[in-house]
Amino acid sequence: MPLPPKKRPDAAYSNYLTTSFKMAIAIGLGVYGGLKLDGLIDWKFPLCTILLSLLGVALGIYILVRDTGNK
Repeated sequence: MPLPPKKRPDAAYSNYLTTSFKMAIAIGLGVYGGLKLDGLIDWKFPLCTILLSLLGVALGIYILVRDTGNK
């Protein structure tokens, strides 16, 4: 009886690497968009930066949970 094929150990690393890049992009776009909106609105308090940064973090957590779920 033949043995089942072994999974490559670097496949898991590449999965986590792409997940971390997706998270970084989501957070970075939130910060960048908030800074641009605050620059256009010209408020003293950076409300858009804070809100869109938090939205980017929430999206990053969602991406992490989705990508590392049961497979």
